[in-house]
Amino acid sequence: MELRTLLLNSWSLPHAILSWRDAICLVYEKKVHVLEEYEETVSSPSTTYFVPAVLQLKRAVAPVKKGVKFSRINVFTRDKFSCQFCGDHLPMKELNYDHVIPRKQGGKTTWTNIVTACYPCNERKGGRTPEQAGMKLLRMPAKPHALPLHTVFMEHNNVPDAWLPYVNLDKIQKNGSGYYMIGHASSPNT
Repeated sequence: MELRTLLLNSWSLPHAILSWRDAICLVYEKKVHVLEEYEETVSSPSTTYFVPAVLQLKRAVAPVKKGVKFSRINVFTRDKFSCQFCGDHLPMKELNYDHVIPRKQGGKTTWTNIVTACYPCNERKGGRTPEQAGMKLLRMPAKPHALPLHTVFMEHNNVPDAWLPYVNLDKIQKNGSGYYMIGHASSPNT
């Protein structure tokens, strides 16, 4: 069974995508409200549950993730999946990260020296600084204090019908690696 469950935070924003096993555990522990269910069931010797399709946390969680870890996906998220040289918003498979001060010139792989770049801009810049390459950064890189948690990445090609009332289809973007970034239905700014 490969069913996934959409977990909403207490404000009804997408928070995470869970395996059906983790979803059943949250239901059993009474930490969530069940909003939608699939037709499939799972049984134990004492009870049977419908597999949850959409859950909502009963308690509030912080809307931001603190102590953001440096990773490729977090750099892309910080830069809004846009090349920091030309400004193009692209799928993940068409993006790379670029050292502002190249490694061969002593640059480190840190939040303050890495930006998202499309492959043509990255190739054009080569092993030079933006100034040496005659290019301008749209925004200087900085370590984010937090990244939003309501950006949820989905591994499937389709959003289950049961999720449709809880996600904004206009905010779903394929990022090129088989993942979908899901925005929430209630906010036009995401």
